[in-house]
Amino acid sequence: MPGANPMEAARIIAGELPDFPHLAELPARGPGADITGRAAALLVGIPVDVTPRGWRIAEHPGRDLRRARTMLSSDLDAMEETLQGYRGILKVQLAGPWTLAATIEQPRSLNPALADPGLVADLASSLAEGAAAHVAEVAKRVPQAVLAVQFDEPALPAVARGSVPTASGLSRVREVDEEVLRARLREVFDATGKYTIVHCCARDFPFAMVAGSGADAVSFDIGVLQRGDYDELAAIAESGTGLLMGAYAGGSGGSPPRASRADYPERKGVTPTDTARAVAEVWRRMGLPPAQCAQQVVVTPACGLAGASPAQARETLRWCREAAGILPEMMGEKA
Repeated sequence: MPGANPMEAARIIAGELPDFPHLAELPARGPGADITGRAAALLVGIPVDVTPRGWRIAEHPGRDLRRARTMLSSDLDAMEETLQGYRGILKVQLAGPWTLAATIEQPRSLNPALADPGLVADLASSLAEGAAAHVAEVAKRVPQAVLAVQFDEPALPAVARGSVPTASGLSRVREVDEEVLRARLREVFDATGKYTIVHCCARDFPFAMVAGSGADAVSFDIGVLQRGDYDELAAIAESGTGLLMGAYAGGSGGSPPRASRADYPERKGVTPTDTARAVAEVWRRMGLPPAQCAQQVVVTPACGLAGASPAQARETLRWCREAAGILPEMMGEKA
């Protein structure tokens, strides 16, 4: 979400997403509110600090880590106040183990933790423990909610294909075996004991691998789908995996890198019906029964709203909610 005011963000989310709110993330506040710092604040037994290049594993907890934890606490406070008495699904999200490993430096090297398999294993175990504690804290604050946990993995495709650069930029960290990719994901999923979602808005989302690791749902942007993705999506959807489709780039900074603007309905001259139609077209290409779509699909903004204004964020969430309301009738007509 945009801005630096947790209460404003929480109120927008609760107002526009009354059936599926989430814990706001406000990266505009700087280090500690970013995707890596947010998850690093939850690590157990692995302190981190900020360098000019980003986050690094440290010897002792310091000011940067305290700041990250303070911001997370303020976000939780705003969520708790705004969602008093809430009984529906509530989503929390944090970086997954592979994105964390790709974006945190080793303690005595400028290379990413990803280059050390033993350190990656330690990070995954630490994240699993921290994520479990985080989920328990959210459950205590909103006790009647049903929690879903989203792991953001924007670096996962690069990790899988071996294209994460080393510190020098002259070489790349070798690709990770698919079974190891699944195992680390599965470890953090199992630790939360909740409905799990993996989000990635980059191209080459390894849908089958993520579903095989035990994720209950995948979250992606329809504008970066490639021809070969539809068969994989159809296979995992047939097995019951949920699909969160990023279908509307309504705010500035809302469309993912390299995606054609033609892949997303624009506000000028279109309505939420057009967004629903774009989602329905993805489902049609998958070749699955139309009536099944509304049971497995959630319509979301494309690639987040951190670059939008609060007004744009509010409008985009409303737009997606309206599109989702139109989708069942649209698919029923097609059936």
